Amino acid sequence: MTSQVSSPAGKTDEAGEALVGEQRVPQLGSAGATAKEIRRLDRVIIRFAGDSGDGMQLTGDRFTSETASFGNDLSTLPNFPAEIRAPAGTLPGVSSFQLHFADHDILTPGDAPNVLVAMNPAALKANVADVPRGAEIIVNTDEFTKRPMAKVGYETSPLEDGSLDAYHVHPVPLTTLTIEALKEFGLSRKEAERSKNMFALGLLSWMYNRPTDGTEKFLRTKFAKKPAIAEANVAAFRAGWNFGETTEDFAVSYEVAPATEAFPTGTYRNISGNLALSYGLIAAARQAELPLYLGSYPITPASDILHELSRHKNFGVRTFQAEDEIAGIGAALGAAFGGSLAVTTTSGPGVALKSETIGLAVSLELPLLVVDIQRGGPSTGLPTKTEQADLLQAMYGRNGEAPVPVVAPKTPADCFDAAMDAARIALTYRTPVFLLSDGYLANGSEPWRIPEVDTLPDLRTRFATGPNHELADGTEVFWPYKRDPETLARPWAVPGTPGLEHRIGGIEKQDGTGNISYDPANHDFMVRTRQAKIDGITVPDLEVDDPTHAHTLVLGWGSTYGPITAAVRRLRAAGETIAQAHLRHLNPFPHNLGDVLAHYRHVVVPEMNLGQLATLLRARYLTDIQSYNQVNGMPFKAEQLATALKETLDA
Repeated sequence: MTSQVSSPAGKTDEAGEALVGEQRVPQLGSAGATAKEIRRLDRVIIRFAGDSGDGMQLTGDRFTSETASFGNDLSTLPNFPAEIRAPAGTLPGVSSFQLHFADHDILTPGDAPNVLVAMNPAALKANVADVPRGAEIIVNTDEFTKRPMAKVGYETSPLEDGSLDAYHVHPVPLTTLTIEALKEFGLSRKEAERSKNMFALGLLSWMYNRPTDGTEKFLRTKFAKKPAIAEANVAAFRAGWNFGETTEDFAVSYEVAPATEAFPTGTYRNISGNLALSYGLIAAARQAELPLYLGSYPITPASDILHELSRHKNFGVRTFQAEDEIAGIGAALGAAFGGSLAVTTTSGPGVALKSETIGLAVSLELPLLVVDIQRGGPSTGLPTKTEQADLLQAMYGRNGEAPVPVVAPKTPADCFDAAMDAARIALTYRTPVFLLSDGYLANGSEPWRIPEVDTLPDLRTRFATGPNHELADGTEVFWPYKRDPETLARPWAVPGTPGLEHRIGGIEKQDGTGNISYDPANHDFMVRTRQAKIDGITVPDLEVDDPTHAHTLVLGWGSTYGPITAAVRRLRAAGETIAQAHLRHLNPFPHNLGDVLAHYRHVVVPEMNLGQLATLLRARYLTDIQSYNQVNGMPFKAEQLATALKETLDA
């Protein structure tokens, strides 16, 4: 679903993110029979929470889709258990989806929800600590019976013991109302109960004046083979909307205007990081005029890329679901040898298994994209939670001296551009490239401006077509390791090209000829040449946002961009002076990075690890870096970062 934005470009400062502006706008209810007040807000944060079987991710996705089509800026944070079916009604089984939408430019899914929808006692207990006083909580009272409450440690009902007095609580019997609304469909009680998430979605859609046609069309498409189920869900959705319209408990609904001044003119759609990355890979292959090959083994949170790419055979995409990670990357490397833009996708544990083949790709000097959607580790770790702890693995997780470029996107939409950039490096320099996304970017979403094709970079590369070296006796031969003097890339010869037959393999090659060589001097030369090739990769200089000549710089990489930028905006709005910069290229670093670091009295590096980038910076530039770290499986909150940075400014 896309939306057109035709307003002039402009950015709205997020300094007021902690506040919700209000303006009373008297208006009659849509039915005309009721006259409910509509309040205008500049932004809202909603969190849907329930059991992992309650359909919270679907509910959040649908609300997000309608919000995107309405034209708001938005950012989302899905948060769900790793277990396929976690124990029902327990704290580990709680699944949630947070959506932040606004009439201006926003950067994060928000720190604390203005509205919590709690489908059961576990959802309430797991999330209420994040809800600020005065916020609204909608609870499904049907689930607040003795057994579900005892399962999560409630000795008395939180709906009756006064523990929620600080909040505006809306007790709604969601299950009962849904079953009542669907009684004419002849469904069993269990079947009818499954639609209570659509009742909740309808209620929230009324509260925030969301469009409804898209959701009804979606339900009829999703359940096209089961029309009775489709109509039951539509009926539950409408019943929720009508409940909000008619009940006295909800006296006010809210409007959040489209963010018409927040974006440049263009056509936009809502997009997740993994989807944007998939589209970026397809676009890169099209711009390179090469077939796209993905060799992969399913792993959370990277599997969505395999699923998406498998739908695009029309663009020359070939996908191979291998029996394990090693086979996946092995097939991809073979495809690279054969002349494809080759990709393998995985997460941290998969990178460990792929490490030997990545080293082989370094030795063969073939273009290969290694997409690592980072998650919490070590080992299996936290499969559905985010982390930035694979940076050192990407940098050094191989035997021998095996340097690999590392590129990291900063937002879900930026995954498209990062994929294009990683492909540029791989094809230009004939090297494997790490593309380091993470679970927060992969599952989160935001508006994405669909680019014009003629604005995309030209990634076409030339294959070797004939001899490239002349021997002393005048014979023309093909040397597979005779390098481009500018990029140090070796020629890319497609197997089967007459006269270009050559060996490949992991054993060291002789410079130029590519013959097997154990010569000590040759090995030293090849190691240094491979390193020099990576060091010489062209990357843009680091741009610093420093309007007030600050003494403190906050430097981030990857998905910390949103929270860091929101925190910096808050500090500047409070009169503080602070500079900000963000790294897309982790290897090689931008050439001006050393000068930038030396310019500031204090440099703070927030990371969702124990200081991996800070370690690299200290070792490379001998600079005193202050780390601020978090490894709890969740992204930073803007207020948390603002507080930490303020302490540095006051030190």
